[in-house]
Amino acid sequence: MKIFTALGKLTILTTLVWSAGCMSAHQPPVQGRPAQSAKKILIVYLSRTNNTKVIAELIKKKVGGTMVALELEKPYPSDYRATVQQVVRENESGFLPPLKTKIDRIDQYDTVFVGFPTWGMKLPPPMKSFLSQYDLKGKTVIPFNTNDGYGIGSSFDTVRQLCQQSTVLEGFTTSGGTERGSQLPNINGARSDEAEREVETWLRKIKMYAD
Repeated sequence: MKIFTALGKLTILTTLVWSAGCMSAHQPPVQGRPAQSAKKILIVYLSRTNNTKVIAELIKKKVGGTMVALELEKPYPSDYRATVQQVVRENESGFLPPLKTKIDRIDQYDTVFVGFPTWGMKLPPPMKSFLSQYDLKGKTVIPFNTNDGYGIGSSFDTVRQLCQQSTVLEGFTTSGGTERGSQLPNINGARSDEAEREVETWLRKIKMYAD
C-alpha cells in the first residue's frame, strides 16, 4: 500500500484547486449571450425609412448597448428625389452636414456600431460627419448597412478610411427594399424574422455573440 505524505496530499489538493479555478475562468460564454458583455457598446445609426433602425434594434436586442439616431441640424427634404439631388451635391463638394445629435463622453464606449443605408452607392454624408467629428481611435468600429438591392457600394471602404486608427470588423448588409417615395420600413413581418437570423449569424461570426 502506498502512503502519501502530508506534503504530497497538500500538493495534490493545491493542484486540483488551481486546475478547477482555471477551468472556471476559461469556460465558454453561455449560449445566447453577448460575447462582449463587459464592454460598453454604442449603436449609432442613420435611417430614413426606418429599415436601418430595425437592424440597429436587432443588434441591441442581441448585444445590448446604447442606441443613438443621427439627426441633422437641417433635415433633408421629405421628397425622395430632392434628397437624392442634395446628397449628390454634398458628395461632389465634400460637404459634411452639421449634426443635431450630440454624444457625450464617447470615450466611455469600447465598441461602436455604425449603421446607414447606401445612398448613391456611397456612405451617406451624415455618417461621414459623425466619423469625422468624433474620435474613435483605439475603438472597435462595426459597420452595418441596408440597401435597395444594389449592395454597399464604397460605403464600408469609406468607413475604414475614416477610422484608420480603429479596429474595423466585418460589416453586415441586407436588402431593405426600395423607397421611391414611401418611408415605411420594408423590414417587417416575416422579413424581420429573417433579418434577425441574419444579424445573429453575423454577430456570432465576428465574435460579438456567444456560440
